[in-house]
Amino acid sequence: MKKITLILLCYATLLACSGVKKTESYLNSGNYDAAIDIAVKNLNTNKTAKGKQDYVYMLEEAFAKAKKRDEDEIALLKVENKAFNYERIYNLYMQLHNRQERIKPLLPLPLLKEGRNAIFLMKSYNSEIVQSKENLSGYLYDNARKLMITNNKMDYREAYDDLAYLDQLNPNFRDVRTLMDEAQYNGTDFVYVSTKNETNMVIPAKLQDDLLNFGTYGLNDKWTVYHSNKQKGVFYDFGMVLNFRQINISPEQIKEKQFIKEKQIKDGTKTLLDSNGNVVKDSLGNPIKVDNMKSISISIYEFTQFKSCQITGIVDYVDNRNKQLIDSFPLSSEFIFEYIYANYNGDKRACDETYYQYFDRRAVQFPTNEQMVYDTGEDMKAKLKGIITNNKFRR
Repeated sequence: MKKITLILLCYATLLACSGVKKTESYLNSGNYDAAIDIAVKNLNTNKTAKGKQDYVYMLEEAFAKAKKRDEDEIALLKVENKAFNYERIYNLYMQLHNRQERIKPLLPLPLLKEGRNAIFLMKSYNSEIVQSKENLSGYLYDNARKLMITNNKMDYREAYDDLAYLDQLNPNFRDVRTLMDEAQYNGTDFVYVSTKNETNMVIPAKLQDDLLNFGTYGLNDKWTVYHSNKQKGVFYDFGMVLNFRQINISPEQIKEKQFIKEKQIKDGTKTLLDSNGNVVKDSLGNPIKVDNMKSISISIYEFTQFKSCQITGIVDYVDNRNKQLIDSFPLSSEFIFEYIYANYNGDKRACDETYYQYFDRRAVQFPTNEQMVYDTGEDMKAKLKGIITNNKFRR
């Protein structure tokens, strides 16, 4: 126990030294808030212990230097008197306030050798925070309004971000929520999605509806919205056309196969005989019994119903502003219908039990061509989503 205690004490000492050196390094390099973070963390417990005195001294120094640096920067920014500095000024005042709030719960912090408490010149920044927030709110609002008269989608998006920040900073400021809705709408790219059938077959209406049901794709993002039904009053910046080029459906086929399986199975027991035909006995004189193995076999007649469907197409991206083709992406999907059933002669124990399921089956009706085309659409839908995900509409 003494050895364990000694080891723990040594480990704790090493950790303490490491923390002090790290704090000192941050302090000397001007990273005052990092030094404050470590000091505060270590002073949360046993703050009056002698081993914590280094942290108290460094916290006192780091706080004073961080406070002076922030206040000096604020003074300089105010002299510059530039509206775009309002955010920085507000953040600096918040930084000054929050730094104080982290230290207040620890006070007082005694410096034992000097017989005094560490000095932290606290100040209320409430009025400065309120004023700088109002200045920043006004700047963000005015800047967003200016951006929204340019009739440029990218400017609307920037305006939206400013307004969203303003709404978080100063909820219910003027008509910010209304302006956000306007900026969101005018900054959005609307994409009209349609299909075009260039095959000689009828595309099931249900398949087209499923492919165009973009609500199930989860593709709408902050600035791109897909519509498969044109909405009144909406200008569609882009078009996406799914061209069905070819549909190949194979004939209905039934493939037959016959094969034999053999296996050795246990069929009771028998007396063990030696090479001369004599009974082999154990040490007590009793005849030795062994498994009696016998061969069994099964002749299987397997039938496989097979039908396949392949759809090929191309996805065109069109810029509706200039009616130019942006890009095209090939699309190919396949669906295979395969159904196996079988019958047999012999002992079915000769084949794997997993195969038994096929013996209980009978031939089924082949899916119609329309159903095959529809079933192929599930794979097509996944591939279409991949194309859209990897190839966003960009300005």
